[in-house]
Amino acid sequence: MNEENKEKQKEEIKDTQAQEPTQGQAGQQADAAEEPAAEQHQSRRERRRHREQRDENAQKVQELGQKLIEANDKYVRIYSEYENYRKRTTLEKADLLLNGAKDTIKAILPVVDDFERALEHIADDDASKEGVQLIYNKMMKILEQKGLKPMEAKGQKFDENLHEAVTQFPAADDSQKGMVVDVVEKGYYLNDKVLRYAKVVVAI
Repeated sequence: MNEENKEKQKEEIKDTQAQEPTQGQAGQQADAAEEPAAEQHQSRRERRRHREQRDENAQKVQELGQKLIEANDKYVRIYSEYENYRKRTTLEKADLLLNGAKDTIKAILPVVDDFERALEHIADDDASKEGVQLIYNKMMKILEQKGLKPMEAKGQKFDENLHEAVTQFPAADDSQKGMVVDVVEKGYYLNDKVLRYAKVVVAI
């Protein structure tokens, strides 16, 4: 009877040991339970880090874009200023080339007037007239090459932008009113700009 009881106790102990996990098994089960939690925590941390990195990169891109806009703006302004400067200096150089001798030619015009008056008063049969005419023609050819051109005023309608009325004369009929009937001093253009206004007599 005692032997049977002992055998039963032994079998019960074995069954209990078989049902209870060992310490190692319990530790492994605990580690297995902790691993998903740790991985989940690490995943959250990585997502947060990635999100922060993305926001930082977006901010850097925005800053670079703003700097690019400012640099382009600055470039456009500088380029525009340079183009304006280049055009202005080009026009100034062209004007200087065309009208550089303006004051000199204007100072010569009274000499041209004297030549013309002399030619009017020298008799046609005077031997000196031909020589004076040749000198006058040569001088006028040089001046014309520099851009000088005489102004046609007589018989034209009076234009205050071209003419200077020194006196007025009663018109013979209505068709002459406001017309230039005589030229006291010839006007001239230099490169199509008025160098000297024509002094004229106007019919009223």
